Amino acid sequence: MTDAVKILLKIIGILAVLLPLEVCADIYLYVDEQGVSHYTNVPTSSRYKPMKLGRLNTSQSRRSLQNSQTRKYRPARYNPAQYDHHIKRAALTNMVDPLLIKAIIKVESDFNQYAISTSGARGLMQLMPGTARDMRVHNAFDAVQNINGGTRYFKNLLNTYEGNLTLSLAAYNAGPGRVAKNGPVPQIPETRKYINKVIRYYRSYQQNTPLYKSKNITVRKLVTVN
Repeated sequence: MTDAVKILLKIIGILAVLLPLEVCADIYLYVDEQGVSHYTNVPTSSRYKPMKLGRLNTSQSRRSLQNSQTRKYRPARYNPAQYDHHIKRAALTNMVDPLLIKAIIKVESDFNQYAISTSGARGLMQLMPGTARDMRVHNAFDAVQNINGGTRYFKNLLNTYEGNLTLSLAAYNAGPGRVAKNGPVPQIPETRKYINKVIRYYRSYQQNTPLYKSKNITVRKLVTVN
């Protein structure tokens, strides 16, 4: 090795220490159904998707990593009509009026499929994790899965409360354990307000939005709660 080569190697070594390290690496990201982000440089399944990272260990890169989940589930502008087909299909499969399911979605999430409540309910019909599992919903942020699971769950409540819409809505909001089969509606202000809002939107949809005119609506009562 000549003296010139040795000098060159020394210069390269010094520059490597003094200059900021710029690394471009392939990092793979997978966000599970619980919203938890998983990162790896050796993906073990097709669920991981590549994401390009520039300079590592910088504030910009850290923000990029921290906000990846936010980007994944960032609410976008939505058109409620885009869910009409899925609502109709799920409702008819379970013999429930589609307009009733649409009213529930309006009150629960205002048609935001990425909505998360303070109690952890998720998606269009605001399914709790346990309810989602029971209804075979693997991704509560998936509109089709959420609507299908939520409609199936509400149909179960209608069956439990013998078609009594008021009690079924109360159970959907407060939980079946807090609503007796024969009533009354729990003295919970939030629940009573929730029932009235759903019924109000339901009546409005019946009058103004003929999504589907069902002759087999499976509810026995349509009343407001004082």
